[in-house]
Amino acid sequence: MTGQRISLFPLAGALLLPGAHLPLHIFEPRYRALISDALARDRLIGMVQPSDNEPRPSLYSVGCLGHIVEFEALVDGRFNIILKGLGRFRIVRELDVATSFRQVEAEVEPQPEGEPDPLAPVMRAALEQEARRFAERLGYMVDWAAVARLDDMALVNSIAQVSPFDVASKQALLEAGSLVERAEQVMQLMQFFGMADRDGPATLQ
Repeated sequence: MTGQRISLFPLAGALLLPGAHLPLHIFEPRYRALISDALARDRLIGMVQPSDNEPRPSLYSVGCLGHIVEFEALVDGRFNIILKGLGRFRIVRELDVATSFRQVEAEVEPQPEGEPDPLAPVMRAALEQEARRFAERLGYMVDWAAVARLDDMALVNSIAQVSPFDVASKQALLEAGSLVERAEQVMQLMQFFGMADRDGPATLQ
């Protein structure tokens, strides 16, 4: 791993994964400053999940480094951006800085070469079947023909990003050691949250 300084955007439930894209609307002044700073430098920011609900929350130690691949600067200072996940990082320490946004020293994981191992056909079929059940329970409208055309990584990551799982569950998906492990976790979470949706709110925290 290599150490580097990373400016952070802590945002509960917003899951950025390596290789995936995440659209964001930036309106808070401190995060508008974060985006302006990133655009003036290397276009890199770190997405990380807060681990509590305090005004200055504690943070999970693992986040995802994102590259701003598209942005729209609005006239009132807000931004619309699209991030592409580059790789996970682990926070070493938080830095004492004068900026309104938080910065850390972190170790960034090197990215493996080549594509991840594909899912076994039986797992891919089970994942799509569970996704259909989950979407029906929640009343989601889904273009299943388009879903069938997604590669395995895009399918797993898309479900992980859009599903209304709690923060701890999203964090577990980020920290999954492989695509197969993330797919297994996604299926378990859809079953858990889909069942609980009928009985009331669910949480794994």
